[in-house]
Amino acid sequence: MTTRVAAAAPRVLRRFFCTNSASSSSPSFPFIPPPPSGAGPAPARPTAEPNTNLFVSGLSKRTTTDRLREEFAKFGEVVHARVVTDRVSGYSKGFGFVQYATIEDAAKGIEGMDGKFLDGWVIFAEYARPRPPPGNVNNAPQYGRQ
Repeated sequence: MTTRVAAAAPRVLRRFFCTNSASSSSPSFPFIPPPPSGAGPAPARPTAEPNTNLFVSGLSKRTTTDRLREEFAKFGEVVHARVVTDRVSGYSKGFGFVQYATIEDAAKGIEGMDGKFLDGWVIFAEYARPRPPPGNVNNAPQYGRQ
């Protein structure tokens, strides 16, 4: 009886791993579902209005604020630069902010640094979105005294 179960198991598994079966309608791996019928390209994230503050992501753990300021200063006058760091380790969390003196300098900074290498990592620069107002975040229910 155990030989019968053991002999049946490979046949069952073969159905999952065989990509050339006649019952498969898609030529791709059977575990990857086909895209929805009305799906187009993924919607792009909303972009922020042009301003002097840039959000920089993809930073290495070793990137410092001084290094970030130095690299972005090549494209205009940097007023403020900050790498957001972990409180415990002191290493970069992988993102930071750069503020330029003018919107034109900020545009040059994005053009010059977006998709470029910094400390061995590809970084991305975009206009920073404003912070949401403090208070009820995402319409979460309020608890406690009102």
